[in-house]
Amino acid sequence: MSETVLVTGGDGFLGANLVRELCRRGYTVRVFSEPGRTTATLGGMPVEFRSGDIRRPQDVKSAVEGSDYIIHAAASTSIWPSRSRLLEEINVGGTRNVIDAALSCGVRRLVHIGTANSFGSGTRGEPGSEQRPYSGTRYRLGYIETKREAHRLVFDAVERRGLRAVVVAPTFMIGPYDTKPGSGQLILAVVDRKLPGFARGGRNYVYVKDVASAAANALKKGRIGESYILGNENLTYREFFSLVAAVACVAAPRVQFPKFVVLLTGFFGSLYGAVTGRRPTVTLPVARISVDTHFYSAEKAVRELDLPQTPIETAIEDALAWFRDNGYIGNR
Repeated sequence: MSETVLVTGGDGFLGANLVRELCRRGYTVRVFSEPGRTTATLGGMPVEFRSGDIRRPQDVKSAVEGSDYIIHAAASTSIWPSRSRLLEEINVGGTRNVIDAALSCGVRRLVHIGTANSFGSGTRGEPGSEQRPYSGTRYRLGYIETKREAHRLVFDAVERRGLRAVVVAPTFMIGPYDTKPGSGQLILAVVDRKLPGFARGGRNYVYVKDVASAAANALKKGRIGESYILGNENLTYREFFSLVAAVACVAAPRVQFPKFVVLLTGFFGSLYGAVTGRRPTVTLPVARISVDTHFYSAEKAVRELDLPQTPIETAIEDALAWFRDNGYIGNR
């Protein structure tokens, strides 16, 4: 009889890739998702669906009962408004509910999907690692803050309550099944020639299928109470957009905006949102992030979780193919 893995947020971007990886490995997969939420990314997949609200402890416990493992991928990634009660309820309260259910139901291991932003970033010469302390406070962004707090809750439960858990912390994921789209917005903006320029910063990019592989490996590999950054290539925005343009056979954006222009744009974007109640294109926290280099090393995850290191060109190609097949862009 196969082992059962409950995946919270299994119909999301990472979740859809993760569910496929788990099914390929022969696990029985349960997906916990919001009531009434469409699951187009999982159409035809041999999975059990458990509907409920991550904010309701009983809903979570009912879904967990009978599971051998949990991969907790459900989270709100909203960046507007910059801080909100909903972010706290889902990212922090939801994680607390998953921890409680894992302990009460005797789950063998919890794999918590965190974010690399919970660690200090670095430069290309000295990239951030699991040992570098959190430095995201300066951005004043609720998503980063609540994911950091959820990360802390998991570690606290490991130390004080005997929870068997590891945290995997992806960087910026690229690949298929990005339905919103989220990270894929940057790719689509280049392909549709809607990106006037870019900031001077950069970030670490990783193929979403590599993240799914390492997260699945973490069910059996990795040390309890440890964190693992799941990343790959450190690229400036100029380098990344040039790579996207080369893969998509379009012209790359060439204008690098000065730091003060980016920050001023973000300031007025946040002001516009506060006055009108509408979602701005760029906010001040996002502008602050975009002028920094968020470079990381994934050496620990490569060594202990067998994290693959697929070239980012492949991730971009896969994302573009999925966007074309699903009507996000025309044939180019």
